[in-house]
Order: sequence, then structure tokens, then C-alpha cells
Amino acid sequence: MNWWEGLQSLQDAIYSEWVAPLLFAMGLGNLLEMGYTAMAWWVMGLCQVIFIAGVLMPLERWRPVEPPQWTAQVRVDVLYTLIHRLGVFRLVFFFTLEPWVQAFINALRLAGLPTFSIDQLWPGVTDVGWVSFLIYLVVLDALNYGYHRLQHQWEPLWALHALHHSQRHLNAWTDNRNHLLDDALHASLMSVVALIIGVEPGQFLVWVALTQLAESLQHANLRLAWWPWAERWFVSPRFHRLHHAIGIGHEFPGAVLGGHNFGVLFPWWDLIFRTARYDPHFYETGIRDQVELGRDYGQGFWHQQALGLVRLWRSWRSAA
Repeated sequence: MNWWEGLQSLQDAIYSEWVAPLLFAMGLGNLLEMGYTAMAWWVMGLCQVIFIAGVLMPLERWRPVEPPQWTAQVRVDVLYTLIHRLGVFRLVFFFTLEPWVQAFINALRLAGLPTFSIDQLWPGVTDVGWVSFLIYLVVLDALNYGYHRLQHQWEPLWALHALHHSQRHLNAWTDNRNHLLDDALHASLMSVVALIIGVEPGQFLVWVALTQLAESLQHANLRLAWWPWAERWFVSPRFHRLHHAIGIGHEFPGAVLGGHNFGVLFPWWDLIFRTARYDPHFYETGIRDQVELGRDYGQGFWHQQALGLVRLWRSWRSAA
């Protein structure tokens, strides 16, 4: 039995022993299919948590940028990771939005208007699963770059996204340190686009898992960069750490919102749009006003979420 068959066996066992009986007992038999898919996401999330704890954390102790810490702020990052990786956060949006998106597409077709699916681009080639998946990977990564850059240049989105940058001790658990509203907006956007371009649920699961694993590595407290040619092809921990650097990653010169290195998987977009910055140094991380003025971005989970809403409200009022 290979590892994939092992994951499917675990998924089947949990579903048949616990999930299906629970759904029937609650009168939710109409959700059996979603429950089965949710187990695939939960098992994949569990594997990611094990990978972070069993692989990335030892690597952080082996070659850290700064001495490894186990502070209250790092423990909050662990909580965020468990909520997102085991709570099938994106699954909810994908399946909740699917009927609406499909109804919209059907309405366009009934009206005689053209609809788009990547599988239609190159018949006979894009019908091959791995080819269409690679195209999806590139398209969704480009969208991730654009949305991430908007988070840094539009005050209301930055008011929420700033929480992610407030971690002074970047670590392998930091990727999911986000405001829940920020994550809901991002997950909705990615789910709608994925559905419109024809991403299958199984492909969406693999894309999410691959992206999240890469982001966990990129945020690790790990003194690591790729070979010079590879640094132009894949985002490394050093490339992404600079995105979190104080006064560099979230600002343009003159303390204007912006920054560098927004790419999620590929740095191509940063190179194309001239936001890439390659630097051999591993800088301290955080936000300028947090470091220089002592601005509080919250200590615990609920405190961080509340302060994010306060910042959002103030940004709207100042823009009005």
C-alpha cells in the first residue's frame, strides 16, 4: 500500500465509523457527499500539521535565522494553523459557492453568452488531468499575487492583513496567522475563480495542500535559499522573509503601503511587475509602527481578531 492509498483508507475509516453515522443521526443525510470530501481535507490537513511539527520544526532548530522560541505568540500561530488546516476552511467556501457559480454559468449559457473553462483551451491536451492542473496552478498563483499585492496597497485590506505581518518571530506555523474576515474574502475569491475556470474538487484539494505546504516552508525560521537560478522559479524562505522585513516587505520608499515579494509559489509575477527584491540578508520581521511606536496588534486570538476589526473600521472612516 502506497501513501496515497493509506490516506484514502484513513479517510474511509473515519467517514464510515464516525462521520456518516453522525450525519444520519442529525438528519443531515443530504450532506453525506460533502462529509466524505471533508474527510479528505481533514486527513490532508492532519498530514500538513504532522509535516510542520515533525519536519519543519526540527529544521528550524538545525539552521535557524534566530534562536527558536516557543512564546505565547507562536502558540497562537499554532491555533490559527489548526483552525485552517483541520477545520476545512476553504472547503466550506468551495462547496457553498459552487451552486451559485454553476447557476450563473448555466444562466449565461441559456442566454447564448460564452462561458470559459480551461479544459476548453486546447482540446485533447488540457483534457489530460496533470496538464490542466499545471495551468490551474499558474492561473491561481497569478490571482494570489494580485490579491496579495492589493492587501498591501488598499488600506481596508491592509487593516486586516497587518495581523499576518505582526509576528516578530516568523516560524513554520505563521502562514495561517490571518484575520478570519481576511481569510473569508480570500477563500471566496479563490473558490469562485477556481469554479469558473473548471477546477475539479480533487484538483482544488491538491492545489490548496501544495500551496499551504509551500507557505509553511516559506515562513519557517530557517536560514535557507535556493540556488540562484531556482530563486527565480520558486519562492524560498529567504525570498519570503524579506516580504516580512520591517520597513521593506510592507512598504515602498517613504513609508507608503506596498512592499516586495508578493509571490506565493512563483516569483515570476514579482519579476514581471518589478516588485521582486533579492537580498542575501535575513532581516528582522514585523511592522514599522509596531517596532518604532509600540502599536499593539493583539496578544491572543480574540484580541487580534477584535483589533483587526477596529483597524478596518478606522480605515473606512478615514477614507470616507
